[in-house]
Amino acid sequence: MHPLAPLLAEVANCRLCAAHLPLGPRPVVQLHPQARLLIIGQAPGTKVHETGIPFNDPSGDRLRDWLGVDRATFYDASKIALMPCGFCYPGRSPEGGDLPPRKECAPHWHAKLLPHLPHIGLTLLVGQYAQAHYLGPRRKRTLGDTVKAWEEYLPDYWPTPHPSWRVNHWLAKNAWYEQLALPALRRRVRELLE
Repeated sequence: MHPLAPLLAEVANCRLCAAHLPLGPRPVVQLHPQARLLIIGQAPGTKVHETGIPFNDPSGDRLRDWLGVDRATFYDASKIALMPCGFCYPGRSPEGGDLPPRKECAPHWHAKLLPHLPHIGLTLLVGQYAQAHYLGPRRKRTLGDTVKAWEEYLPDYWPTPHPSWRVNHWLAKNAWYEQLALPALRRRVRELLE
């Protein structure tokens, strides 16, 4: 048995934030020791919480399009690992939208899990929480500025905006992202997964 297996069993039974989770704990990750691409997102939404399948929503459809991969490839754990900053649905914000990922999760779990993913050739940092956790002071003033500077973080990291509907306005104002960054990202993903 690979050492990742007992850790994944621990993740599945995690109750670290249970008192703060309105729908209760349901950690959602996809990890395999052979994975080549790691996607670190924010936290599951309600649909992902219900199904237990990461990025099983319209934002996942957009992310797969950005990467140039189909669902079968995306959900092949031996190719793509999916590990959010918060493994469980954090609840709704009073202002609308979901709350940020719980702050306990990534510091507790990521350092334990990452050593068991030795073949990762690129980590996609999806959204501000993943970028804050992994880039720290290397981030730019805004998420848009960080995403625009994506080449500075290579070869290890590739920052992207979150692929939810909320990014539509940003995408309309930043045509360079779909014209320049996404073709380069698709090429890199293709190289990794071939």
